[in-house]
Amino acid sequence: MKVKSFQDLQPMRQALAEAAEREARLQREWLEAARRARAELMLFETAVGPVQALRGQHDRRWHLPEPVEPLPVQRELDEERVLMESISDEFDVTTLLDVDDQMSYRRSGIGPEVTRRLRAGHWSIQRQLDLHGLRTDEAREALGEFIRLAHRTGLRCVRVVHGKGLGSPGKTPVLKGRVQSWLVQKKEVLAFVQARPAEGGAGALVVLLQPVQRH
Repeated sequence: MKVKSFQDLQPMRQALAEAAEREARLQREWLEAARRARAELMLFETAVGPVQALRGQHDRRWHLPEPVEPLPVQRELDEERVLMESISDEFDVTTLLDVDDQMSYRRSGIGPEVTRRLRAGHWSIQRQLDLHGLRTDEAREALGEFIRLAHRTGLRCVRVVHGKGLGSPGKTPVLKGRVQSWLVQKKEVLAFVQARPAEGGAGALVVLLQPVQRH
């Protein structure tokens, strides 16, 4: 670039000044970045201040952490397998039902007065399971899980709603017979009767469970 007059120096001076300013800005940014990096590295030391090593370190005893109790995964799998195996769709329940207008059931050794009292509402219904809308396999699994948990938590009387089959082909209660068969196979069940009209009538069963054995 040839300079022919004093005025020609102005653009050059301006360019040099801008270059110097850029250089200074870059330098400041570099120094600030270095300062922040150094501050981060020294953050812990700055926070706690001067420290001294503890005396007698060779006499210290380092306790191992308590082992974490393993999750009972296998037990849950075993329970699930037992649950699935304990209920069969092939079980013939008809020979075990009391031949009356409501086809009630009582386990061997349980007297007829139990079903009479159950039908009369002697035990309050503590929980309910509604099987409406479930497929057969879903209903079987839901019922098994419900009975198992109800018994485990100390419940004595529950209601199982299987429906009257009004929405089924042929208007027949598809789940009613299956639910009776499944309940008979559950060791937690002592007896069941058809629910009273106000509690579901022919679309539900009232189930009496074994009392929990307290040790």
